[in-house]
Amino acid sequence: MLTHENAAREMGHAVIAGVDEAGRGPLAGPVAAAAVIFPDGVKMDGLTDSKKLTREKREKFFDLIFEKAVAVGFHLVGPDVIDSINILQATKLAMADAVRKLSSRPDYVLIDGNQTIPWDGPQKTIVKGDSLSLSIAAASVIAKVTRDKVMGEYAAMYPEYGFEKHKGYGVAEHLDAIKKYGPSPIHRRTFRGVKEFCDIGGEPAGALPQLELPGQ
Repeated sequence: MLTHENAAREMGHAVIAGVDEAGRGPLAGPVAAAAVIFPDGVKMDGLTDSKKLTREKREKFFDLIFEKAVAVGFHLVGPDVIDSINILQATKLAMADAVRKLSSRPDYVLIDGNQTIPWDGPQKTIVKGDSLSLSIAAASVIAKVTRDKVMGEYAAMYPEYGFEKHKGYGVAEHLDAIKKYGPSPIHRRTFRGVKEFCDIGGEPAGALPQLELPGQ
């Protein structure tokens, strides 16, 4: 899990950030991204792709990452921007802004997937990087846990959609709620399963909830 970080250090890079996102696929809510810088020699046994961890393990690692990381950055891009520039561009924007929010500027960035981001420093994309890089795995946990917290807040605001269960993904229960109530203000109105019912929905989203993260 440190192969890519060690290779970057051998090239002379000292401050290495891993970057990942959560929430590209849902029909509602923001896309989230996180960036994590670990010190050289960090150990985090069992940390891997957040999708492979239970909720309890993700939350334990969430706290541990903040304890051990040199810096953590996080950014949300809301459904209004997603609808305006498309989900791919919104995801890249979220990832770049997460890097910019780091308290230490990285001199090398490891990115999950095969898309570079609008960042002016050296970067490397890694397909399935959240299973191959400790820094990216950590970013995947921060992004997932924080986005889930945001969707929990939205669940209280719009209880008819069941966001606390599916986090905005297009499960049958969610699709049925959209058909019945129309889109909520946080639905992505350009997505299939939502756009067909926009004539009966509420107004587009306003400001995103503000979350206090450890160390921020």
